[in-house]
Amino acid sequence: MVLPMLEPVAIDLPDAAATVRLAQRLAPALAGGGVVYLEGDLGSGKTTFARALLRALGASERVKSPTYSLVERYELPALTVWHLDLYRIADPGELEWLGLDALDAPASLTLIEWPQRGAGALPPLDLRIELRHAGYGRTARLSAAESAQSLRSFLTNTLQKSDS
Repeated sequence: MVLPMLEPVAIDLPDAAATVRLAQRLAPALAGGGVVYLEGDLGSGKTTFARALLRALGASERVKSPTYSLVERYELPALTVWHLDLYRIADPGELEWLGLDALDAPASLTLIEWPQRGAGALPPLDLRIELRHAGYGRTARLSAAESAQSLRSFLTNTLQKSDS
């Protein structure tokens, strides 16, 4: 099912520190939970963004890349965060054995790297973040699902105005 999306907000990220700042700025808007698809080529900053977001949300333990484990779970005081990296998934049917039923539970935030590899088996997104190489830096394109009212408001009223 394809959800209607808000017009993307584009942000230049000249270095890794800018990616960290973006995650820190988005943290308050994601503190209530949701499903975030992180898209982009290898080395585009998906895991850097996820680590920074987890830190900004209060994760104090080591934030590991789920490249080999496929999924990492973080219990924060007000939120459970699931971080998935589906790069090694060849078929969405492989996700069945991971027991991902809780991914869209209330008070949970799900960060999914390489979501296209799990197409049809993942919960619907609230926010899509596309990270792309741009010279020596990156660009981020953020778009919120039409149904994610608070994220839509945050993107248009906070990020878009401060980055224009």
